Amino acid sequence: HHSLLDTQINIPDQTKNDWTILSKSPAEQFQQLHADIQAKKAETEQLRFDVKAKQVLINQLNQELVTIKNSRSWRYTPALRTLASLMLLPLHFSRKIKAKAKHNHGYKNLVVKVFQISRKEGWKGISARWSGNKSSALVITNEGQAVDRSDYQSWIKLYDTLDAQDIEQIKIDIKGFKTLPKISVVMPVYNAPLNFLKEAIESVQKQIYPNWELCIADDASTDIRIRPMLETFVKNDKRIKVVYRPENGHISAASNSALDLATGDFIALLDNDDLLAVHALYLVSKTIIENPDAVLIYSDEDKINQNGVRYDPYFKCELNYELLLAQNMVSHLGVYRRSLIKQIGGFRKGFEGSQDYDLVLRILEIKGADRILHIPRVLYHWRAIPGSTALNAGEKNYAVDAARLAIAEHLQRSGRGGTVSPAPEIPSLNRVRYRLPSFLPLVSIIIPTRDRADILSICLNSVLQKTTYNNLEIIVVDNRSEEGATRQLLEQLPKSKLTVLRDDSPFNYSAINNAAVLQSKGEVICLMNNDIEILSHDWIEEMLSFASQPDVGCVGARLWYPNGQLQHGGVITGIGGVAGHSHKNILKGDPGYFGRAMLHQSLSAVTGACLMIRRSVWDEVNGLDEGLAVAFNDVDLCLKVQELGYRNVWTPYAEMNHHESASRGLEITPEKQARFMGEVKRIQEKWGDSLKNDPAYNPNLTLDHEDFSLARPPRTP
Repeated sequence: HHSLLDTQINIPDQTKNDWTILSKSPAEQFQQLHADIQAKKAETEQLRFDVKAKQVLINQLNQELVTIKNSRSWRYTPALRTLASLMLLPLHFSRKIKAKAKHNHGYKNLVVKVFQISRKEGWKGISARWSGNKSSALVITNEGQAVDRSDYQSWIKLYDTLDAQDIEQIKIDIKGFKTLPKISVVMPVYNAPLNFLKEAIESVQKQIYPNWELCIADDASTDIRIRPMLETFVKNDKRIKVVYRPENGHISAASNSALDLATGDFIALLDNDDLLAVHALYLVSKTIIENPDAVLIYSDEDKINQNGVRYDPYFKCELNYELLLAQNMVSHLGVYRRSLIKQIGGFRKGFEGSQDYDLVLRILEIKGADRILHIPRVLYHWRAIPGSTALNAGEKNYAVDAARLAIAEHLQRSGRGGTVSPAPEIPSLNRVRYRLPSFLPLVSIIIPTRDRADILSICLNSVLQKTTYNNLEIIVVDNRSEEGATRQLLEQLPKSKLTVLRDDSPFNYSAINNAAVLQSKGEVICLMNNDIEILSHDWIEEMLSFASQPDVGCVGARLWYPNGQLQHGGVITGIGGVAGHSHKNILKGDPGYFGRAMLHQSLSAVTGACLMIRRSVWDEVNGLDEGLAVAFNDVDLCLKVQELGYRNVWTPYAEMNHHESASRGLEITPEKQARFMGEVKRIQEKWGDSLKNDPAYNPNLTLDHEDFSLARPPRTP
């Protein structure tokens, strides 16, 4: 009897439970265990959701902290805060000095150390070090190491180094392939440094995947040592072929000569001083087998210096049309279906330096983006030596000119119409401006507001005074304003292009905008917050040039905090559990991750603080989800649009200041927090794990921060 035993000895509860289970029949035991497992699963899922929700809440509070720091009161009182800190510092110093002295072998050494720190970093440096604060760049890996999250060398060691067991597993996997696609590595050679040329060839020979051939075209090199080296490689390895061109024809002609030697199913391009990762062709072949319709495959890449040190990794996104027009995001490693290259005539003369860029654009026109695949692994090491574009994109101006020629011809062949010019902030890259429609559409700007006439007046004055686009209407939706200054402002507004609608319902951003759109007349809708201040006169023209494209859905602008930090560079889903702003808080002049803070690009979402969309697309997705009253309704709208096959685009050339949350206030009350958590749950349940797999982002990049730093561990298989 359990009750009798319980009174005589102290039996742990778990043991009691085990005895209870064992006293039942096997079927009952199984049912009990199954029920326990299901209960634990449910408990685990709830904990996971709680963690995600708390992370989103933390991100929200961080955003509110930034808002506070962007406020006038914060910006105008730095001297007072500094003075207060200095007044408290002696007290802080006296409390710490005894404890610190024990670890610094006495007071004398401690004083020396304090003096050294103060000379370099001032009193703030001493205070920060002694308060125990860690740099926000530090992360703890799964292996328990504290590392800088931007430290690529430690990342390589942990996540991108194959050991003997990894290589053996790859070989076993290859044995299971039903077919072994043949890959022809094409390499044009011209006066390459001998040591780097040798390493490039050997990187092909070291491939774990066996079914390859290396096709080399020497473009009449004047270095007499190159031919004997190549002949030695050919003699010792039958998989290597070489053709010697009688005269120099530059890289397009040389690449075509090497291409003529190829017999493989696919062509991999390798420069004569770069390196392939040992598992590069294995992962390419695996991708080909799993995707037999693929026509172009590309990977991530990094750079390697003269001493063999890898650095500056470019973790790319899935094919991103607007970003592709701004830069050759495919580049290395690029692998192309040989029959298709032959079909379109190979590499074209006149596009030297960007011959592969031109090739990508022509393939895209014929086959579309769906058959162009990305492997999110670093499979190519780009040699950075003097004279190389790996060190400086402006090293070869002819390549930049060729790139713009390729883009211009692509736009013409595609029927889009438009111009290509240097990107204003990164002249070696590109800006495309599509031609506006012949008949300029009416643009309806929807601005919900509540009180704060000071903020609303800045917004409206900037729209009315700085906007050069004339065919527009402005609809201000007054949601329960009570202040006299606001009523006075609304009454004084010019009625020619501006309408005021009164909405006395409880605040619901989605419902307010949906109702206003129904009363608007424009073919194009522009959602705008009342705390926006226009900076670019041609902002409508810029956004409309994208929004008028038939395959584009939502278009977003570049928004700045008034202090010059970036507020919105597009939205990356999955950051913080739901979504985060790309490059948030970087300063003006910072190009961001491989220029992405300064280049137009496709993104999964853009902010509703200033969002343009054609009415037909808006109607197709039934506008905003009114179950998301405040948070993430813009993200949800963009994801619905993307799900239908449209691209959402962010452009840095429509610029505005954003006085974020100026009229609604901060999310700090229990009611607002509860509502916010409910909206987090709603969007996570609706979109699930797809939030973590943003096609405009890379699984090797973190979801914990908005700065494109490295994920530890990566989310790659």
